[in-house]
Amino acid sequence: MIKILIVTDNLPDQINGVVTTFKNLEDYANRDGYSIVYLDPRKFHHFNAVGYPEVKISIPIGIGKAIEAIHADHIHIATEGPIGLAARLYLDRKKIRYNTSYHTKFPEFLKQIYGIPMSWTYRYVRWFHKHSGIVLTTTKTMVNDLRSNGFDGNIIPWTRGVNRANLHPNQSRTESKIPRVLYVGRVSKEKNLDALCKLTDYHIRIVGDGPDRSRLEKTYPHVKFLGYKSGTELANEYHSADVFAFPSKTDTFGIVIIEALSLGTPVAAYPVPGPIDILTPENGIMDNDLKTAINSALSLPRERVKKSSEVWTWEECWNIFKRNLQ
Repeated sequence: MIKILIVTDNLPDQINGVVTTFKNLEDYANRDGYSIVYLDPRKFHHFNAVGYPEVKISIPIGIGKAIEAIHADHIHIATEGPIGLAARLYLDRKKIRYNTSYHTKFPEFLKQIYGIPMSWTYRYVRWFHKHSGIVLTTTKTMVNDLRSNGFDGNIIPWTRGVNRANLHPNQSRTESKIPRVLYVGRVSKEKNLDALCKLTDYHIRIVGDGPDRSRLEKTYPHVKFLGYKSGTELANEYHSADVFAFPSKTDTFGIVIIEALSLGTPVAAYPVPGPIDILTPENGIMDNDLKTAINSALSLPRERVKKSSEVWTWEECWNIFKRNLQ
């Protein structure tokens, strides 16, 4: 089989868009005669980032030997952390071709979490991706965003999909006098959850966990925090919600958005990258006032919402990835 090496700073059991994307590509890769192998923090000493335990900081000593031992036909660097950086330096030194992807608005993330000026981080990520044969990012809006921040070279929009086989609810929907609003994702500062949790006109349910959960639970006792859910339990949450709220302004896509749509739940969001590229008047409402977006989304027909999600498939995500291997 043709071997693809994915270099990532994420552990395989983490719940985030990077891990979800590559896990869902594996079956399609195998079908086409490719195998995906990972170089990740399991191979190195690593520890939790200060104030954000979901982020792993690795010490990638010996990464060159690790790369050589894999004998990959293609190499893709998925993250800009220590492992991605060490791999980038080694591959450039050896004049080995590779491509990269831009999954997270890294400068905005570091500004939100640690107060690091975005100009510093944009200088770093421009340099990091400079020698990539192709930079894959999530949407056309993100392509334009990166170009406006000084990226050059070949930048390609790279779609995402829904694993519909794993999202089957086993309970029917019931009516509620008070609208049920759902959020799924990391519970962390950069997700802008205060904008949702401060609203008191709805039954708000938060699926997920993260470093900001304790503060939010104390600040907003009317909000129900459920922790991580998957499979049927997660599908039931999507299915029973009247609206899915996506308050983040720093994501580049939002796989949870299209998961909600696949179960007929309309989405309320800000008009920012991610929602701009996914939502249409048939399946969601974007507004600079999140409450206005939620109230408007309540009237959208669920069958049309569900139908609109069919354009998002992991097969197309894999096809784009395969076409742009170096």
